[in-house]
Amino acid sequence: MAVITTATGLSTGARLLSIPYMIATAARAFPYSLPSLCYLRKGNYPAQRWSILPVRKLVIRAARTESKGVSLGFRAPNFELTEPLTGKVWKLDDFEAHPALLVMFICNHCPFVIHLKKDIVKLSNFYMKKGLAVVAISSNSVVTHPQDGPEFMAEEAKLFKYPFPYLYDESQEAARDFGAVCTPEFFLFKKDGRRPFELVYHGQFDDSRPSSNVPVTGRDLSLAIDCVLSGQPVSSTQKPSIGCSIKWNPGGYQTSSIKPVSFTTCFMLIVMFEADLLA
Repeated sequence: MAVITTATGLSTGARLLSIPYMIATAARAFPYSLPSLCYLRKGNYPAQRWSILPVRKLVIRAARTESKGVSLGFRAPNFELTEPLTGKVWKLDDFEAHPALLVMFICNHCPFVIHLKKDIVKLSNFYMKKGLAVVAISSNSVVTHPQDGPEFMAEEAKLFKYPFPYLYDESQEAARDFGAVCTPEFFLFKKDGRRPFELVYHGQFDDSRPSSNVPVTGRDLSLAIDCVLSGQPVSSTQKPSIGCSIKWNPGGYQTSSIKPVSFTTCFMLIVMFEADLLA
């Protein structure tokens, strides 16, 4: 749970802070909240200094959502999505030669994804050597969460050395076709000859959650992958994945038409500081 603050106005009597300093301070204090409120780019803030009135606290809670609504036996839908890191367009057909396909809906900012990120990479590296195909998709709206946009996806994939393609679902059609509702969400499909990919696992990575003090093991997903690759049936008893809800485009906006706002505009609306940071 993050605590941010909102400004009530400007005052000449309040302490002055430079905009670059405030950005850096807020980013350290609220790494998940800052980019979702302003699309900050280098040079997007004014050189002048601002003054701030005393602030009031606003409590923000992440919405926990469970994966649901997709039945085992579901056929993998076709998709055609771009990988921001390389510019390559990937399709479902690109994975036809593999005995199994893991489709993950993730994003950059979600604390549930961040909690598992390194272990998702580790698990993927291990099973991709055994023949598993893996693909990750981000469907979050960049209108509400610009830090999940393609530019930052490419940086994320490079920073964490994703061994799988990390695809951008700008239209959000892939999320709707798969029935995805949260991040992270895992869909494991098996391939049987020429038959289409068939869903055999739609559940959690493991029992670990942020701040739960339960170690990350990947046990649930690993057991399902082991069964698929060894030709064994996957248990139908599956715990749903839990994470942040997918962020749908508000009002049906097309993301390609949305441009970053200047820091001046955003700053006049929300200033993300704790009162003690101004002391």
